[in-house]
Amino acid sequence: MSYQNNLDIPESDWKHLRSIKDAALSRFCERALAECSEVIADPGRTAHERYLALFEVLGERNEELSRAFDGLRRSTAMIQLMNMRSLGLVTDEEMEGFTERTRDIVASTLRGFD
Repeated sequence: MSYQNNLDIPESDWKHLRSIKDAALSRFCERALAECSEVIADPGRTAHERYLALFEVLGERNEELSRAFDGLRRSTAMIQLMNMRSLGLVTDEEMEGFTERTRDIVASTLRGFD
């Protein structure tokens, strides 16, 4: 099978990504909500400081959410999978559902950012 470029994703991997997207999104949201709860409950900060900290956290998490999940389509799937994996949202078991080529591309790219 030929690919136009290194970031093209095979149909089987596209289907698998769509099948795990909701679980990854749920993990992201649970983590973000827990972080927000910690900020809100911080007794060492004033109400205004907690508000400002919460606003900052939500802005940062919204950017991460956007990079990983917004506009998911086959042409952006590999990049978004890399973003999901770098955020720890895709488990090793879920990664096994991708082709060896996709797993290798994701792993080698993310190693380059360590």
